[in-house]
Amino acid sequence: MQAAGERFRPGDVVVRREILRGEVWFACPTICVEDSPDLLALYLPSGAEFGFPEEGSFPCGRHPWHVAGQRAWTGHGKLMLQRPGEAHSVDVFWSGPQRDFAGWYFNLQDPLRRTPIGVDTLDHELDLWWAADADRYVFKDVEIFAQRLVEGRYPGMGEAIRAEGDRIAALLDAGQRWWDESWASWRPDPTWQTPSLPAGWSSVPC
Repeated sequence: MQAAGERFRPGDVVVRREILRGEVWFACPTICVEDSPDLLALYLPSGAEFGFPEEGSFPCGRHPWHVAGQRAWTGHGKLMLQRPGEAHSVDVFWSGPQRDFAGWYFNLQDPLRRTPIGVDTLDHELDLWWAADADRYVFKDVEIFAQRLVEGRYPGMGEAIRAEGDRIAALLDAGQRWWDESWASWRPDPTWQTPSLPAGWSSVPC
């Protein structure tokens, strides 16, 4: 457990949970890369287990990965770059046997809230993807996001989520880069072990 106000150290396990309508909906263990006043960088390695709570009302249904039978992260790990108070992360992806940089993924989500074991958020489904070999970004999951609004997953948040996507697009169109692009060549510490979820991860207050 982390004491109030204490920062994570490189190599610490940080539990990233998704909270839907006040309930823990999903969790995964990540590894702290950097925790500074301006940036929290978390690494989700291949093989990191997914956690789905056994108890809850789940008014919008179980997490899609739970329904699909996905139990762990596969492929290359991904790096998630998150600034305090922002409603998105900049995720870094790699591909192929040489672990080549694949692109930037702008993941819309609730601003992070710290807990004694990690951080809480909620993925907003709508995202932007800028592949390494592309001239421009594309929006992703627009139709799925619209369906999630109909299902009531983000009550009263639809316009704000769309506005955040448009804000990111405008910044990219203006040539602004608010993250350090050298993260594209980052590599994880080879001594890091695949993290596990700690006991009681779903019972820590949101």
